[in-house]
Amino acid sequence: MYWKEVGAQATNAVAQCVLLDIQQHFGVKDSGAGLLQTVFICSFMVAAPIFGYLGDRFNRKIILSCGIFFWSAVTFSSSFITEQYFWLLVLSRGLVGIGEASYSTIAPTIIGDLFTKNTRTLMLSVFYFAIPLGSGLGYITGSSVKQVAGDWHWALRVSPLLGMITGTLILILVPAAKRGNVEQLGGQLKARTSWLRDMKALFRNRSYVFSSLATSAVSFATGALGMWIPLYLHRAQVVQKTVETCSSQPCSTKDSLIFGAITCFTGFLGVITGAGATKWCRLKTQRADPLVCAVGMLGSAIFICLIFVAAKSSIVGAYICIFIGETLLFSNWAITADILMYVVIPTRRATAVALQSFTSHLLGDAGSPYLIGFISDLIRQSTKESPLWEFLSLGYALMLCPFVIVLGGMFFLATALFFLSDRAKAEQHPFQVKDVSCSLKKLIRTTSLLATTVTQKTLPHDTHSFGGESTHDATSLCESLRC
Repeated sequence: MYWKEVGAQATNAVAQCVLLDIQQHFGVKDSGAGLLQTVFICSFMVAAPIFGYLGDRFNRKIILSCGIFFWSAVTFSSSFITEQYFWLLVLSRGLVGIGEASYSTIAPTIIGDLFTKNTRTLMLSVFYFAIPLGSGLGYITGSSVKQVAGDWHWALRVSPLLGMITGTLILILVPAAKRGNVEQLGGQLKARTSWLRDMKALFRNRSYVFSSLATSAVSFATGALGMWIPLYLHRAQVVQKTVETCSSQPCSTKDSLIFGAITCFTGFLGVITGAGATKWCRLKTQRADPLVCAVGMLGSAIFICLIFVAAKSSIVGAYICIFIGETLLFSNWAITADILMYVVIPTRRATAVALQSFTSHLLGDAGSPYLIGFISDLIRQSTKESPLWEFLSLGYALMLCPFVIVLGGMFFLATALFFLSDRAKAEQHPFQVKDVSCSLKKLIRTTSLLATTVTQKTLPHDTHSFGGESTHDATSLCESLRC
């Protein structure tokens, strides 16, 4: 599952690292280029609740693998689209989003059913490290393949091979974990509730709602920054006259390579730092998970702001700010998933992950790439075209990201207020069901035994001693009270 996520994120990043080539090839502006990511995310968020419902009720391994095979085939096919059919490239991105939704909603729930407590946090950290690692490798691989082949289309033909391999390995190697089994709830969770009842329970879960809104802020920022930062830094260097404006394909890939390498390393560092900080803070407070996320978000906003200040005069300074800002931003991914596992019961987790994915993409990266591109075009149209104004307009548009990140930090602080009570409710939920059924069993057994005892006493029977009979009845009654 880890390499599956790496491959998926690499595929998305490949499309972003050749963004300048796509604009040149199809003749589209910033808003048109941003539409590719927006369509991908929109289809993803529409499909996610459907796969969440299926993931709580059917074989998760099969759903997972089918989704991988589907997006791999679509991605490979999209590399053959010619310049007259930009709408077909947009459509293919939408189909890839459907394929990715099938496993992004299900994979974390399988991990949640294989591990628990600190081990689960560690395993989720390893899994979510695949997001920045895959993105970074996508930038690096896509740029390298494009340079070697001399054609950006080949960048879209590498990651699908990894997808096919990982899909096959999941079918063969991943164990079929029972829902709630690791928490010793397997026998208590056989009863299924309706989808409507699951949704009502999730909307009443305040920790889940606020953490989902915070995740939306993270998604907004990562979607916009991942899409536009390499192009923004390229324009900054054009203004500083250290590189020439790209007028023919293939365009320079240096910024994508550097950004990809930074994303790989900061992803690893951020996920490990977040998991380690959470483990240490749990010794101090039980609200550690949302508080660590909040601190990471608020700290990240500061350095994301500084990117746009530094880029005007120093590309190295901008990369340093990106490094620190991304590290802090990536620190909350695994912790957010762990918060969900704590406050949602096992039979609702796939639905919860799907709904959270839907919300985070709807309010986050479904619109942020297009919105940033649209604002950039709007600002640029207000004056005469020039390299300086292209750089400044995109920078002004990207300044929206740190403000959204601060809002996400506030949502994590709100999550901390309700985290303990919602976690307690989730932990008690299955045991309350067990207690009710146990009490009912006790009542039936006791009533049955008393009726039998009365019947035996009214009929003639051979008795060795009164004391022996009383002892037998008392022992049977005590046994009946055990569940």
